Amino acid sequence: MTEEEKSFEEAMSELEAIIKKLEEADVPLEEAISYYEKGMALSKLCDEKLTKVERQVANIVNDEGIITPIKIEEE
Repeated sequence: MTEEEKSFEEAMSELEAIIKKLEEADVPLEEAISYYEKGMALSKLCDEKLTKVERQVANIVNDEGIITPIKIEEE
């Protein structure tokens, strides 16, 4: 399965596992760098998936079938 084929939940689960390894274990530097790179790729994938969903949700069809844009507030 390629990175793009992973679901948001799968990518988040992998990212959480990487974070846990980096926080809890005595990881050699080279391995830590590899984990970091993989984590950054997963983070980017999750961000892209969330952005796509935000765009999909930004327009909601009301009862009359009219697309009503909604405002998504930034935190």
